[in-house]
Amino acid sequence: MTSVLDLAPVVPVVVVDDPSDAIPLARALVAGGLRAIEVTLRTPGALDAIRAIADAVPEAVVGAGTVLAPEQVRRSVEAGARFLVSPGWTDSLLDAMRASGVPYLPGVSTASEVLALLERGVRELKFFPAEAAGGTAYLKSLYGPLPQARFCPTGGIGPGSAPDYLALPNVACVGGSWMLPADAVAARDWARVETLAREAAGLGRSAAQV
Repeated sequence: MTSVLDLAPVVPVVVVDDPSDAIPLARALVAGGLRAIEVTLRTPGALDAIRAIADAVPEAVVGAGTVLAPEQVRRSVEAGARFLVSPGWTDSLLDAMRASGVPYLPGVSTASEVLALLERGVRELKFFPAEAAGGTAYLKSLYGPLPQARFCPTGGIGPGSAPDYLALPNVACVGGSWMLPADAVAARDWARVETLAREAAGLGRSAAQV
């Protein structure tokens, strides 16, 4: 399949409190142009949300985020996750993700972590927490010695800073949740979510013009 990093300039990072919201939420994001959807395993209903999206919104590429343990890898893939994202990595977690058969983005925040993964043949990474770990300046510095690494920065990124990340040669997409404001989700205002998703999807074009 196409790399997860190349599906859209922004990957929505979704926290689903009510699994019944998962399908209309996913449809709104896809309608706005954001096909890759990361559902974080931070709520009890997260796996049910992944299963619902995988079954009812086939045009979405749904993945599991905040994957912390090998058991979560297995359960996420069984629920229908088509990619996996972790905030960091250990050898056992990396082995489980590699064996899962689906694409994965292990999290890094230092040059040593990037180098360790490159040694293992992993070139597509999550940079987390992006803003706290040094932001665009840090990623720009990594490009010189480690140009083969491609990143999806996540953590503290919004519509104002996303274009600066997307303009970097080693950034393929960014992760964020600004297109899912809490009040819109609580009100089930999926039209607003779709509008914000469409604006986010357009950020890649604007970055290309920088």
